[in-house]
Amino acid sequence: MSDTEPRLNLTYRPRRLRRTDAIRRLVRETEVRVNDLIHPLFVIDGDGAEEPIDSMPGQSRFTIKGLVDECLKLRDLGIPGVGLFPKLDSSLKTACGKEALNPETLVLRAVRAVKAAAPELAIITDVALDPYTSHGHDGVLTEDGQDVANDATVEILCDMAKLNAEAGADFVAPSDMMDGRIGAIRSALDDSGMTNTAIMAYSAKFNSAYYGPFRDAVGSAKAAGTNLLGKHTYQCDPANRRAAVIETELDEMEGTDVLMVKPAGAYLDIIRELRNRTSLPVAAYQVSGEYSQIHAAAKLGWLDYQRTRDESLLAIKRAGADMILTYFAKEIAAE
Repeated sequence: MSDTEPRLNLTYRPRRLRRTDAIRRLVRETEVRVNDLIHPLFVIDGDGAEEPIDSMPGQSRFTIKGLVDECLKLRDLGIPGVGLFPKLDSSLKTACGKEALNPETLVLRAVRAVKAAAPELAIITDVALDPYTSHGHDGVLTEDGQDVANDATVEILCDMAKLNAEAGADFVAPSDMMDGRIGAIRSALDDSGMTNTAIMAYSAKFNSAYYGPFRDAVGSAKAAGTNLLGKHTYQCDPANRRAAVIETELDEMEGTDVLMVKPAGAYLDIIRELRNRTSLPVAAYQVSGEYSQIHAAAKLGWLDYQRTRDESLLAIKRAGADMILTYFAKEIAAE
């Protein structure tokens, strides 16, 4: 500023701390680290090549061999954990999701293979029935077919969690949103001697429109009955903040090790609410719709891809998430 320019009589000038890159780095409050990231991965049966997922650019379904190779790459990039999600052949899906309790089901074979190849990588497995049911819902239906039967579903989830723990999962992650399932699963694991298996609860999982590409990836999007019965009777109402907090408090009381908010970007207020209320680690899932919309807008030239990607993750971290499940994890780690 020259002597001839007007000068305000200001004691505080916050722009001083934004003047150079070095100063900005010194005062930066939030950073997204590779150690904060968990990469969700999709697994299919067979020996063929990976299957690109059209609705999720850059993401694929891997056979077990390909999954192991991908996990080794992620491990070498420093990513500490992966979440595994199976896409089953439709012939294996039933109304009761019985394939979930098959000791040789796809995801259990995948867990064993990844754990054998990369024992230091934390494995998180989804505990819900939607990949296994012919109707695409997260549990078994009531007799009239108009709702999900809570207590009957929880019984199945307990057996499912034990199988996942026996296969080598470090975290079982119930994503079903049934009442009481965290306490029941904790008791089932402990009674079976698997006290070291942790629970990462999908504690505030909202009935969101952002899950579309994921449902395509696991093959539940077009399952019979999905259009007849929405998931609004068990997933959190996007309008309700206090109700979501109650869900997380119940999960904490029942013994979860990690609380999760899903989706992340549209629910930053919930992430911050949990961070202010709990001493437990808080996870946030940047879901498929969040990932795909950034890709779509960038492809059309409407957004800067890298800046938008990085800002979206920074916002989740700034809101209070200790760990982030994100499909961007690999490319972030590789940079």
